This record gives sequence, C-alpha cells and structure tokens, in this order.
Amino acid sequence: MSTTALSVSGGHDGFSARLRRRRLQLDLRKQELAARVGVSLTTIQQYENGQMPKGEYAIRLSEALRCSLDWLLAGKGDADGGILDTSEARLVMVPMVEARLSAGTGSFETGGEILRHYAFRWDFLHRKGNPARMALLRVSGDSMQPRILHNDVVLIDQSQSEPVPGRIYAVGVEDMVYLKIVNAMPGRLILSSVNPDYAPIEAETGGQLADLVRIIGRAVWVGRELD
Repeated sequence: MSTTALSVSGGHDGFSARLRRRRLQLDLRKQELAARVGVSLTTIQQYENGQMPKGEYAIRLSEALRCSLDWLLAGKGDADGGILDTSEARLVMVPMVEARLSAGTGSFETGGEILRHYAFRWDFLHRKGNPARMALLRVSGDSMQPRILHNDVVLIDQSQSEPVPGRIYAVGVEDMVYLKIVNAMPGRLILSSVNPDYAPIEAETGGQLADLVRIIGRAVWVGRELD
C-alpha cells in the first residue's frame, strides 16, 4: 500500500450521520461538497450511506467541512477540534501517518493508520501547498544526511506529484518508499541522495514500469526532536 491510499478506521454508521449533519450545518449541497473534496456526487452519496473515505479523501473531507478528522471519522472530541480560528491564525491539524519513509536503501512500512495530529498555522501550510493533502511521515535511514536526519519528521504535500528538478519527494518504487531528490529525464527518473555514500537510483517510467514508480508528494518541511 502506498501513502496515497491510506485507510482509516471508525464507526461507519456514526461517520455517515456526522458527515450529513455537518454538511447540513454548513448549508452545503452534496454537489458543492463533492466539488470541494474533488470527488463525484455519487461518492459523497456513498459516504453518507456509510462508505468510509480513503486517507487523502478523509483529509479533504474534514477540510471542506471545517471539522476535526478525529470527530468526523471516530466521533472523538468536537467538530471544531480540527480547524481552529484563533486571534492569531487559523490552525489546521495535520495527521501523522503510520509510515516510515526510507532515506537509505528503501523500506515499505506503510500501515496507513493515523497515529495523531499536529497543529500547523493554516497560512504557513497554504504557502507551502495544499493543506488538505498534507501528511506527516517519519524518515528512516541516513542517505539524506546532513540535510535530513534519521528519525526526522517530514511534511509531505501529496498534491505536488509532478517532479520539479532538484526538489525532495516521497517516491514509491514498486513496494518501496524513498525520500529522494528527484530529477526527470526522458523515460526515467533519477533519484539522488545528499549523502555521497549512496549511488543514484534510476527508475524507468515507461511501459509496464510506469505503474510501479509513483511520486507520492513533495517534502515541504522537516522537523526533528532534540535529545
């Protein structure tokens, strides 16, 4: 499973009731909500009939409904716990996903569970990209040192999936997930490390391999815990 299809759990009946109640509170028609989330009207109808959204669409849904993801999916807390309007700035709760992006030889440790949420200023996230498509992931490995260290947390914007030369992206290659500098050449991607001990990876993007190489999203911020 890639981080572009993260699953979340929660009571189906409670979720659909909360979704419909919140939509009506905001005086949104189903078609309007579908447009904001980027899905079809049929998908919104399916959600209100109990179908659970995949991870990235759950995030978009909570953003469109201006509510806490925990509240929407699991009934925890209150509806306004996810997006807060303060005197200083609007805050958005970004999910920390149970996945570790490898910055070394590659790893695939994506469980898809949302562990917790962290508050970021909406204006900061908006400058970086699309807040509704962002997730926090932890790095494993040393190939991006000294720029990104082992156990750092990176903020990935999944809306930025078209490679810009020299930028850092989360990249899925077959069933491995890497954090690499991406450069594109005709028919292939060059995935490079900062640490010179690691050789670049060349990944073909044509033919049958096109589905095996996925730009998951661009890394737009990194943070770390101090000892």
